[in-house]
Amino acid sequence: MTTTTMTLGGTRTAPALDRAAELLLLAFVAALQIQISLAQIVLSAMLVCWAALLVRDRVPPSAPAFFLPLAAYAALTLVSALFSLDAAESFLDSKQLVLFLIVPAVYHIAGPRPGGATGGMRASMVVDVIVTVGAAGAAVGIIQYGMLQYDNLGQRPQGTLTHYMTYSGVLMLVICAAVARLVFGSRERTWPALVMPALVVALSLTLGRAAWVGTSVAVGLLLVLKDLRLTALLPVVIALVFALAPDSVTDRMMSVFDQKDPTRIDRLDMMRIGAGIVGDFPLTGVGPNMVPRVYAEYQDPATDGRVNPHLHNVPLQIAAERGLPALGAWLWFVAVLGSALYRLFRAGPDRVLSGAALAAVTAMLAAGMFEYNFGDSEFLMLLLVLVTLPFAAARQHTGPAHAAAPDRA
Repeated sequence: MTTTTMTLGGTRTAPALDRAAELLLLAFVAALQIQISLAQIVLSAMLVCWAALLVRDRVPPSAPAFFLPLAAYAALTLVSALFSLDAAESFLDSKQLVLFLIVPAVYHIAGPRPGGATGGMRASMVVDVIVTVGAAGAAVGIIQYGMLQYDNLGQRPQGTLTHYMTYSGVLMLVICAAVARLVFGSRERTWPALVMPALVVALSLTLGRAAWVGTSVAVGLLLVLKDLRLTALLPVVIALVFALAPDSVTDRMMSVFDQKDPTRIDRLDMMRIGAGIVGDFPLTGVGPNMVPRVYAEYQDPATDGRVNPHLHNVPLQIAAERGLPALGAWLWFVAVLGSALYRLFRAGPDRVLSGAALAAVTAMLAAGMFEYNFGDSEFLMLLLVLVTLPFAAARQHTGPAHAAAPDRA
């Protein structure tokens, strides 16, 4: 029985269901850069469609190998919520774990189809949509800065998203995808080249230093992977941005080196507070979303008394909220993901997808030293899509039912 004759409830649904899943995936990566509520609606529809595909094809869900440590991290998060200072609130906050289903869903939907487009072609289309919608979002941010007075630390460009940090983090990931297409793509490089200036300008105008660092490190990695000599371009680009940028951007750049900068002092205080929380709650942490509850107890009385919602550092936030075992699972996830992506990059003839994913992980880690980006839903959703696409493209179908074994690379 071929895919064109497979039925569900006696109706010819295979082509329509496959196409619906693909369109929902494209709509999802577009929506998550526009509005979180819209993205959640589209994601729900995509997951339902994915479940229908599994039922129709009579196959169990499958995922790349990095999903196992990610699932372990989710389980340890729930354990932390159980022992939380406020279990009800922590379990409610843990609903974000549902987003991890993006991995097996994208792995299945963006993979190959017998008699249809290859996984690589489908995954490349997803990247095209990510870059295109990201460019539109960049244009919105530039307009906000130039015409609507989103030009200071109190009011920064945020595109169509709800927060400037979310916006800068999403732009960072879009730039990773666009640069990977430019550096490793053998075709269709004109569009990423055309939109790159807008992406860079918009990111600069957000005044997000963590995203600047993450983007610089990630782009540097891509240049090293292509040709070490290309890294000479990075300081040239940074110098041009510094020379052409408005005063608000250059002042923000220079604040990185200011020992008396209030945000720098605040970051150091958060590190001390986080270390204190981990010392008192090493196994399960204080519980998801409980750091603000105990923040003042560890705060230096000499500070301004402001309570931060999180610790602006991914590993420290995970350890304080969820405990050292959860941090260990997260580090396991990063290690398995990074090593598998590098093997795919070395082995594959098409390095755009694996390069973009490697850059996205690198950007997340570098920026995550100064911002809790792994806990930002829009950022996390786009990250999970980008890191899953290379595995989906490399997946081999095993027959007309689209079955595939989990990637063990």
